[in-house]
Amino acid sequence: MKYFFIIFFFFININFSYSAQKDKAYFAGGCFWCVEESFEKLKGVEEVISGYSGGITENPTYKEVTYGNTGHFEVVEIIYDKKVISFEKLLKNFWVNIDPFDAYGQFCDKGYSYRSVAFYQNDEEKKLIEKDIKDLQNKFNKKVVTYIRNFEKFYKAEEYHQDFYKIKLERYLRYKKACGREELLKRIWSQ
Repeated sequence: MKYFFIIFFFFININFSYSAQKDKAYFAGGCFWCVEESFEKLKGVEEVISGYSGGITENPTYKEVTYGNTGHFEVVEIIYDKKVISFEKLLKNFWVNIDPFDAYGQFCDKGYSYRSVAFYQNDEEKKLIEKDIKDLQNKFNKKVVTYIRNFEKFYKAEEYHQDFYKIKLERYLRYKKACGREELLKRIWSQ
């Protein structure tokens, strides 16, 4: 019995120290299916959840966010191990997967809820976002219109949106191609 408690406490301590290394980041880059896919491929990213953030409506639905006046964006919550990947690297991945110069949405998805947003949770994250925006504006000689927002609350999207790019792969690929997302990204970021 004595050994059972020692082993039990050993595993609890490992669990707490392991989960203490996890952090979360939040980005909006148009269609959350596409943003989810781009982040899930990164080493150190444990999970990416599609949802809504930035607005005033509690527990919004997809229909309310897309067609209503909730103030929310389509957002992904990224759960990551900061010992493996930094917020700065997540931010770099964010930029190369969006069009930071489109004030009307992203790719074929237009409207407020499809705007690009980099959310920050502390001053360090805010400084990194602001520095990247300044660097991008200097590099491209264009104004970056991606919003910088203080993160407040995240609402998980409906279950059928989670891992959509895996579960409904054929439909997802048709949508992504029809939107011209990859072609536009290549044009922007190959400069």
